[in-house]
Amino acid sequence: MHISAKADYATRALLEIAGAPDRPLTCEAIASSQEIPFRFLKSVVGELRRAGLVRSQRGCEGGYWLGRPAEEISLLDVVRAVDGEVLTLRGETPAGLDYPGAARGLPGIWRRVEAGAAAVLGGVTLAALLPESAAGTRSGVA
Repeated sequence: MHISAKADYATRALLEIAGAPDRPLTCEAIASSQEIPFRFLKSVVGELRRAGLVRSQRGCEGGYWLGRPAEEISLLDVVRAVDGEVLTLRGETPAGLDYPGAARGLPGIWRRVEAGAAAVLGGVTLAALLPESAAGTRSGVA
């Protein structure tokens, strides 16, 4: 399975934002703190905003906040927001795969891998990944 740079950067950015719930964070601050290329982060944050995972405010006091509580944002939400699918095979989802002959059983395995990855990612929230001091609690791991 491949974890995209977008999914990794998006998760790290969201964790940075979740760790500072009392103030908005700028893309510059997030990029600097997490050592993420600024231009790439800017496009990733745009995708997170369109998915409702962050909200923004313009101006000198502006920046980004979480769009929902950290306890309500799973890693699966993040991956789907920036990558669309958890697992693809040659650009296709495993759902529609159908192989002939001796390989007939293989698409079922790919679907099981996808379901397993989705279950793991869906069972971990941003809150669960935050240090105790930032999260208040470490709830959110299923």
